[in-house]
Parts: sequence; C-alpha cells; structure tokens
Amino acid sequence: MARAKARPDGARAEETPGAGAVIELPERLDAAAEGAAGGEAAARGDELAIVPVRSMVLFPGVVLPLSVGRQRSLEAIEAALSAQQPIGLVLQKDESQDEPGPGDLHGIGTEAAILRFMSAEGGGHLAVCQGLQRFRVVELTATEPYLKARVERIAEPAEEDDEVRARFTSLKGQAREALSLMPGAPEEISVVLENVKGASHLADLVSTFIDVPPLEKQELLEILDLKERLKAVAAKLDHILRVLELSRDIRRETKGSLDKAQREFYLRQQLRTIQKELGEDEEGSAELEELSKRIEESGMSEEALREARRELARLQRMPQAAAEHSMIRTWLDSLVDLPWSRSSEDTLDLKEARRILDEDHYGLERVKRRILEFLAVKKLNPQGKSPILCLVGPPGVGKTSLGQSIARAMGRRFVRMSLGGVHDEAEIRGHRRTYIGAMPGMIVQGMRKAGSNNPVFMLDELDKLGSGFHGDPSAALLEVLDPEQNFAFRDNYLNVPFDLRRVMFIGTANVLEQIPRPLRDRCEVLQVSGYVPDEKLAIARRYLIPRQLEANGLKSEQVALSEAALERILVDYTREAGVRNLERAIGSVLRHAAAQIAVGEAERIEIEPKDLREILGAPKHEAEVAMRTSVPGVATGLAWTPSGGEILFIEATRMAGRNNLVMTGQLGDVMRESAQAALSLLKNRAVALGIAPEAFQDTDIHIHLPAGAIPKDGPSAGVAIYMALVSLFTGRTVKSDVAMTGEISLRGLVLPVGGIREKVLAAISAGIQTVLLPERNRFDLEEVPESARERVEVVWMETVEDAVAASLDGEQQAAEKREARKRKQRVASRTSPSASGAAEAG
Repeated sequence: MARAKARPDGARAEETPGAGAVIELPERLDAAAEGAAGGEAAARGDELAIVPVRSMVLFPGVVLPLSVGRQRSLEAIEAALSAQQPIGLVLQKDESQDEPGPGDLHGIGTEAAILRFMSAEGGGHLAVCQGLQRFRVVELTATEPYLKARVERIAEPAEEDDEVRARFTSLKGQAREALSLMPGAPEEISVVLENVKGASHLADLVSTFIDVPPLEKQELLEILDLKERLKAVAAKLDHILRVLELSRDIRRETKGSLDKAQREFYLRQQLRTIQKELGEDEEGSAELEELSKRIEESGMSEEALREARRELARLQRMPQAAAEHSMIRTWLDSLVDLPWSRSSEDTLDLKEARRILDEDHYGLERVKRRILEFLAVKKLNPQGKSPILCLVGPPGVGKTSLGQSIARAMGRRFVRMSLGGVHDEAEIRGHRRTYIGAMPGMIVQGMRKAGSNNPVFMLDELDKLGSGFHGDPSAALLEVLDPEQNFAFRDNYLNVPFDLRRVMFIGTANVLEQIPRPLRDRCEVLQVSGYVPDEKLAIARRYLIPRQLEANGLKSEQVALSEAALERILVDYTREAGVRNLERAIGSVLRHAAAQIAVGEAERIEIEPKDLREILGAPKHEAEVAMRTSVPGVATGLAWTPSGGEILFIEATRMAGRNNLVMTGQLGDVMRESAQAALSLLKNRAVALGIAPEAFQDTDIHIHLPAGAIPKDGPSAGVAIYMALVSLFTGRTVKSDVAMTGEISLRGLVLPVGGIREKVLAAISAGIQTVLLPERNRFDLEEVPESARERVEVVWMETVEDAVAASLDGEQQAAEKREARKRKQRVASRTSPSASGAAEAG
C-alpha cells in the first residue's frame, strides 16, 4: 500500500497520485454524490462524457482528486457540471499520448460524480471525483469538442455468502497489518477502512491504496466476479505484506549492525590506549616511521608524494584491525617500491656493444645496426627519447632472445611481458584499489621487478592480444607506447602518474597485419626474416650444439656430430624460417648418444648421416619438385606464410565439359580472381602461344593447389597459375628447377609482391636453381644475404612473355619427356598384373 500527494501536471496529464489524496466520505459528500447521480439516472440516459486519464484508476465508492490539463477534458467536465451529470473516467493504454483516440482507451471505466471543481496552483484545474459504478464502453459517439460514448453500466453483485464474508474478514485483516507496517501511514485511512461494510467496497478501497502499476489496477477494475476480485486483491496485498516485512527486518538488522560497529570502535580505541600505556604500540609506530622515511627518500613526483603523505596520515590515525589498514599499507608499499629515481647507467661503448650483439646472435645485421644507431644518438643526446622497436618475423628466428642481447649490450635491466592471450584491459592498467584483491597492472609490476626506470621492456607477442567485454588491452597500450604521453602513465591501482619516457620498449610479433593499426603506428617496425642454410649451419655450430650438450650433460669430447649429418638434419628434417625445430632435432640426436654413454655402451659416439634414420625416423621432407613438374600443367610457385616462405605447386588439367573453371585447394577470393585473370589472359594470347582457339571450346579446366587442408590466398600466385595453364595447353613442361612469384594484370604485366626474402630462401631450401621475380621487386633482393643470392639464378620479369621464355622446356625436350613417360607406362603395364588387366578391360 502506498501514500502519495495530489499534484496537477499542467497541460501534460490527468492523473491522481494515489492514496494520500483520498477524501473522507462524510455524509454531505455522499449526499452530494446522490444529488449529482442517484436521482438523475433516468435523465442522463446511457451516454457519458468520457475523460481519458493516465497513471490512475478510480474505483466505485472512492473519492480522489483529478488534475485536469487537456482542453477536451476541461470542456467535458464543464459540460457535465452544467448538465449536472456524471462523467466517465477511462484509463488510456499509452500514457505518452496527449490526445488519445477511440482505440487508445481500455474497455471498462468508472462513472464518477464531480463533487468539487477548482483552479489549481501553477495552472490547470482540480476536480474532486467520487466513483459511482463500473461501466463498459459500447461505442464512442463523438470526439469533438470532447469524447462521448454510449456505455453499459455494470451493477455490483448484491449476494453475499459465507465465502464472500470470510474473504471480506481476511482482506480487512491484511489491510490492517499492512497499515501497521507502513511508517507514517495517515490515520484517516484506518478510519475509512474500519467503516467499510460491504465486500465490494472493501475490495475497491484496498485496490486504490495498494502500490501497484495502473495497468494492474485496471485489471482489478475489470474483474466483475466479486469472489475473484477479492481473491486477486488479497494476492497482491499479500505480496506487498512480504515486502513490508522484509523492509522491517532489514531496518532492524541495519540498526543492530550500526550499534555493533560503534561498540567495536569504542573497544578498539580503548585497546589502543591500553597498548600505548603498556608500550606495545611502539613496533607499529616504528614501522610507520620507517615507511614515512622511505616515502620521503623515494624521489617520487610531487603529485605522488602528496598523495602518499595523505594516505600515510590516514594510516597513522587508523587502528590496525580496521579493514582499510592493510589495503592502504599495501598501496603505500607498492608506491614506494617503484623505481621513481633509480636508473642504471647506459653502456655507450659502441665497439663493445657490437661485440656483445655479434656474440649472442648470428646475422640480423639490420637490427644490430639500428641498436648501434640508438646508442650513438644516446651518447650525443642523453636526454633524447627512447625508440619503440617492433621485431616482426616468423617463429624461431630469435626475436625474444634478441631483446636480452640488446639489454646486455646497453647495460640495462631486462623485463619481458608476454601478451599472448591477454584480453582484459585491467591486466595492463591494473584494478581500482577499492576492489578486493586489486593489484597494479603488468606495466607497473614489470617496472617494480626491473628496479630501474630505464630498463629494456619487451612486449612479447603483440599480435596475440585479444579483446573481450572487459575492454581492449591494445587500447591501454597506446598511452604506454606513445612518447608524447607515457611521461604521465597512470595505473588504475596507483592512480598517480609514472614516467615511462626512459624505458626502451621492444615489441615482437609474427604477423604485422594482426597488430592493431593504432598500436602499429607507434612502433618502428624491423623485419626479422628467416635464415639461409649457411646461416643455420653457423648458428647450430656456435649456439645450438653447445647449448644442447650442456642441457643433456654431455661434453664435446664425448659426442661428435659430423658436418654431413648436420646438413642432412637441416635438409631432410627441418625446413623452417627459424632454428627452433633444428635445435629440437639436434637435442634428439644428442639424447640418443647420452643414453648409450650413460649405460656404458660407448665412451665416444660419432653421428653420421646413416645414423639419422634410426634416431629421427624417416625424412620428413623430400625433393619432390622434379616429380611434380615432370608433366604438362604443373608449375612451382612461391608463397609467404607467418612461419616463413614455402613452395607452392599449381596443377591444372582439362576435360570435356561446358567451359567451366573449377578451383580447389581451399583458395581465397583473391587467388580465385587471379586464376580467372590468368585464364582470360591465356585465351587472349592463345594464337601467339600456338594454341588453337577451339581448344577452349566445350572444355572444363580444373586448377588445384595440393595441401588442400591449408587455406591459401593472395595475388602473388598469378604468374605460376598462368604458366601452369600455358604448360597444359601447349604440352610443354615447366622446368623442374624453376619457381616463380608475381601478380599479373590483364595486359600481361607482372606486378610486384611482398615477402621476396622469405620466398627466395624457401626456393633455395627446396633445391630450386632459378627464381622468377617481378622486375619492380629488384631492390627487395638486397634483403637476401649475398651467400644465398649466389646459390640461385634470378630472372626478372616485366611481362608474362618473360616467364614463358624462362620457364618452359623446348619442343624437343618436351617430346623427349613425353616419350619417356610412355615408355615408363608400357613397362609398368607389362610388369603389373592389375595394370595389364585394367588395360585389357578398357
């Protein structure tokens, strides 16, 4: 049950605010209602002036004030007063409508007598209405100047049996209990409740008082059966009683908790005084004095120092048993432990730095040169900003370990933060210290671990960042990696600025495109490509073998891995851009030797190529280029992957059909478009290539790229697809030692592509002798080591004619290969019973 105050709403609405506006029912009001309605039933007929109302429902026998603001409602009331007739109050379905129409009103309303009509404060009018009886709207007879409707009045049921009387008594008891639980309930409501005699009047009166939405009150108004109405009102009042009882219990519990907290506070104050008298509080005071000294000597910024002093003062006034004591103490310890003014001295000896970089890593000249440039600039301008480098390359090329070498060369501390799988912004910026278990973010924790304000801070796996409903961690890193902002990096836990300008941030990633673009723009990207075979052999001798000997408890005098065996491991078991799998294979070989030495079978073991099959199993890679390209319609392409370069075989065949182009091998849209462009270019140049135009009629062409489980996409296979189609239709095979890459246009131009270094290294690993590259990629070849360039012949292509001239076998060679294949098939058919039977059956 609820109490409210009457308020006119100007021109916005006609509504009553609720029970507080109920007018008592003295005899003169009842008489006035009878004068307005009881003796006039025959005169007024079945037509009523309708006043739409919102946010209120008037029940029969109840008096409520009605705020009138709409012009049509005002005219309806004035007309009813002039004719001394009642009005009809009907709840509108949508409260937001200012002028409801015929379909916007509920079907049952209340006939009401106007007891008093007056002007309200602030504008508008106020009408005091008494509900007479329910009615049903039969039809609207007029809409102007106000709503009129023909109605059917609904008489209240007169019969009362034992069940009705029982429900009447129960409902009145519920109402009394609700009034007793309501703080500040007006006494006049209790008086009206006690004077109610009829069950119908009681149900309508309680329905007016209960605190439920207007639509639920309208539902009660529309229940015509008296027993069902009493039952529905009792159910809603029972729910309100449970809520009131729960509120009462909560108030009692809250008051008890406050009393308990006050008692505990006084007891703690007394305990503190007793401890002080006994001298037991000296240890806590000494700790706070030591903490105050550390705060003053930490060298933190003025804002941080001011905040630390304020929190320390709170801590000194707070008892140790208080809930916030440990939280503030932990926060102060985290603040003091940060290296506000502690820094390591940079080693600016460029020769020594070069020696350290060469000692730790083989190759990587571009990265080493950039580090030496930074040291040179730092030597000339000590106050300069630190660069933000991002090392991008395939796995296993030494990106992470390179960060340790940079820190060692510069004489700085090294901190590594792995970002793989981080999907919560709070892991970067920390949590608010108001949360239970809050802690600083990974950046502040890394700085605290480093112990200096100028470490080498590695952000590993930038391309593996995730994002979720907790926020985007890559967005939190923008402030960290922006030299114009990171001088005042604010962690959520500390909530004071910390200077990150002197930190040298180094990021690593496998795929540059997967780094969020705003984050990528703040970094200087350095490509760390894969190693050529000569570099891998040198790395294995200088770093991998000694490291694995130590890891397996062996000495160099006990195991000898021959140069030939190492080369076979490199060629047959590990084809990758980095050296991670190469180190694993070397570890497997050395563990096999360690097992023999440990059981006393031998004191010294020499590993030769013939021993590798027993140790490492069958070779994982084979030279299949010659086999794949020994028939027309097969060409070798070059592809780039996040793990380095790969060779890519394109196979084409044709059969009778309806001029369809079929492509398989899990190809992307770009590669499919490249294949369509290659076919169109071939048809356009068929005569020049000696291909009869009718060769394309009633022919289906099928292009397939093996390794169908691996998705493939990109435009760089255009030249290889074109050469496979040329080989198919001319009958001339593509040379087995030739691989190519490049995008084609419909004019026959060969366009530049990316990943030249990785593709050339992949061709060398696969035994390719000649590589066809776009002319416009000539400068990219400089990134390939000179030792690798000497092992392969590069042919530059401007148009597809250059590819045809450099890659196809001559007519005589093609004829010889066709004859050799036929001889091989004849021999196979004579020696194979199944093949012979199949031939005879055909």
